[in-house]
Amino acid sequence: MARTTGPRLKIMRALGVELPGLSRKSIENRPNPPGQHGNQASRRRRSDFAVKLMEKQKIRFNYGVSEKQMRRLMLEARKGSEPTGEKLMSLLERRLDNVVFRAGFAPTGISARQLVNHGHILLNGKSANIPSIRLQVGDVVTLKEKSRKIPIVVEALATPSLTQPEWLSVDSTTASVKVGHLPSIEDVPFPLDVQQVVEYYANRV
Repeated sequence: MARTTGPRLKIMRALGVELPGLSRKSIENRPNPPGQHGNQASRRRRSDFAVKLMEKQKIRFNYGVSEKQMRRLMLEARKGSEPTGEKLMSLLERRLDNVVFRAGFAPTGISARQLVNHGHILLNGKSANIPSIRLQVGDVVTLKEKSRKIPIVVEALATPSLTQPEWLSVDSTTASVKVGHLPSIEDVPFPLDVQQVVEYYANRV
């Protein structure tokens, strides 16, 4: 897991996009990049490399993955007949910590990873504490009964950060979520040009 340190809002301002997995805060009132020359930087044309790098960083920060993990995922995404970018995002969306977040059990992906790491989650009835576990169709993720009383969980359930995606079926009475089908590129909850990411790694992995 890639540990995010420093002000999360500053990261989103630098990338020019709100990343729900990183923070619930909005950059609406401060859309320009941080720093003394933020206004000038926002008007300057970015190089092709800078654009590719920023698109890649959006993924890394939203899903909390390291560069090493990104390279492994990209290698896996290249296999098969499915478009590389679409497969990459499906692999990321199906991470256990992301499903916990997208189901509304945690306010951010970072909080979801903590819930998983600390043993608050069941996967198909068994304890699961590895955030990167990849879910398959039919898998069921459940909050342990005692864990449903954690203040951050109670708040997240009352005011979810995002609309629950169609590929997940959430049962609020049992605090569980089932994977109905695999997610698509349209399910990514922030604007992303994934082809730029594929091109970034074209000669790097």
